[in-house]
Order: sequence, then structure tokens, then C-alpha cells
Amino acid sequence: MARRFFIDPVCRVANRLREDPSALRAKTIEDRQILELVDPVADSIGLSIVRVRLMGGTLRRRLQVMAERPSDHDISVEECARLSRAMSEVLDAADPIAGEYLLEVSSPGIDRPLTRLIDFELFDGFEARLESDRMIEGRKRFKGMLAGIEQEEGAEPMVAIDLDGEEDTALIPFEWIVDAKLVMSDALIKRGAEIRAARGEPEDDGLPEGDAETEQTTTPSEDKA
Repeated sequence: MARRFFIDPVCRVANRLREDPSALRAKTIEDRQILELVDPVADSIGLSIVRVRLMGGTLRRRLQVMAERPSDHDISVEECARLSRAMSEVLDAADPIAGEYLLEVSSPGIDRPLTRLIDFELFDGFEARLESDRMIEGRKRFKGMLAGIEQEEGAEPMVAIDLDGEEDTALIPFEWIVDAKLVMSDALIKRGAEIRAARGEPEDDGLPEGDAETEQTTTPSEDKA
């Protein structure tokens, strides 16, 4: 397939990279403040934070943290519980969230969000939906098969995707992507089953499916102001 750039390749210089490389992992200012606190906590117990989202209003908020082992991009219920306890200690001390909130630690799930360059490489060949921060040829949303990452020396990384209904492989600057997620498919489910089989685990890994894959802890925090 031919490569179609959504940006002039001559202009793809390194100094145009996103100022905050964690923007897909933590979108808001609050999310990023929390990510700065919990990233080292996860690292200390051998886990990696995939995404942080603080959701809800001022009365009852929910802090959703998706995490995984860097080695195999999976996580157990026990590891979720361990990370939840470790993060609770740090969050209670730093108190970045006013009022009560529910801390929810989970796996990224099968149709997971794609928040880091490594995610686009790991799931090369799987279907995904992407959203850009600007109009590209009259649209911001794209769907197709991921085709890896391309990055020339001194240039910003480009996400390659074979768009549905088009012959060319589109190259979208990673810095333009504001949301990305895998599309649930038989191929994804099969991949998960094969990974568990290779580890000698039963077909059911003990984690509930979807958003219920969590270790939940209610963590009250008083507004010190």
C-alpha cells in the first residue's frame, strides 16, 4: 500500500512534538497532577499506568486508573488491589482531589485505550478508532487497521493506519491524536486466549470483563481549603 501523509513530511521536525507526552494518558490538569503522583508508585511495584481519568461532579467523583505489567501488558486482581492500596497512601497524603471519591484500579480491558506509542506497535494489525485534535481532510475520526509506527531521524512519530474503504495507508502524527481505542473483535479475543494459554492459565483469568475489572476502594478526602 502507498503511504499518504496527513502533514507535509518536510515539516515533521522533532521540535513539533506534543509538549506533554502524557496527554493521552491524562487529559485534564487534574488528571496530569494525579498521574505525576501515581506513576512512580506503579513503577515501584513493577506496573505501568496506562490511563488516569477523574470523572463525575463535585459531590461524588470516580478516579479510574488503568494499569498493566510492562512485561506482558496484563494485570491480576491481586496486583490491582496492591496498586490501589499503594496509591491510596500517596493520594491521601498529597490530597489532590477535594471531597470524597471512589478509586477504581483496573486492567485496560480487551478493547483497550491506546495511550502510548508502544500501544500502536503492540497492536499492529488490529482494528482501532482514532480521533485527532484538528480537522483532517474534513474529519476528525478515523477507523481502520493499525499498521505500526513510522519515525524518521529527527522527525516526530507517525501512526500508520489502513483506513476502512481506502487503499492507502494513512500516516497521522502521534501528537495530533487525542483519543484512540481498539475495536472489539474476534481477533482480539483470540489473542487474549492465546496469551493466557501460553502462560498455562485457564480461559477465564479471574478478572471480570469490561469496566468491572476493578479493585474498588472508597477514599474520602477532606478539602483542606
